Amino acid sequence: MIPLLWTIFILHIAIFLVNTIGATTIDSLLWVLYLKLPTSLYKTAQEQSKLKREVVQLKRDMNNTSSQDEFAKWAKLRRRHDKALSDYEALNSKLSSQKTSFDWFVKIARWLSTTGLKLFIQFRYTKTPVFALPGGWLPYYVEWILAFPRAPHGSVSVQVWNSVCATAVTVIAEIITGAVMQVKGRAQPAPAAAKKTQ
Repeated sequence: MIPLLWTIFILHIAIFLVNTIGATTIDSLLWVLYLKLPTSLYKTAQEQSKLKREVVQLKRDMNNTSSQDEFAKWAKLRRRHDKALSDYEALNSKLSSQKTSFDWFVKIARWLSTTGLKLFIQFRYTKTPVFALPGGWLPYYVEWILAFPRAPHGSVSVQVWNSVCATAVTVIAEIITGAVMQVKGRAQPAPAAAKKTQ
């Protein structure tokens, strides 16, 4: 089993990634992946996609056909377009209702696996030390703060370790982002330098 120390750190990385990438982006990606799985909705999604292409193609054909000169052909295309559009809208509404249910399920699962797990760990291991501090290295009041609220004296509590991990993950992400931006800035020639060479 993963030690409590690493569990909390990995949990904060996951929370940071969800907050950075965005919950709606993750939800959309999971929905697309879910539609690719061999479920009952797979066939519906494929049929909806096929109908969407057909509606667009029929609309294009209608626009290319003169409604006055070739009225019979245009009317036939119009009927086919209207039928395909109504079928598409019916499938779209069915998929939309399924997506709403899926989004609720994903939101609940995401909350339980991130924030819910964090709260559970904080309450469950409130008296458990994450790790012990070497004796006599720190003043009494610092040891008391690190053990706050209920961990044994001379150790680091789950609540303090949660705060440290959240701060550390944010700072490390900012350092990595800054380094990447620095490298990108060096890779692209400066506008002034580009003008001088011309």
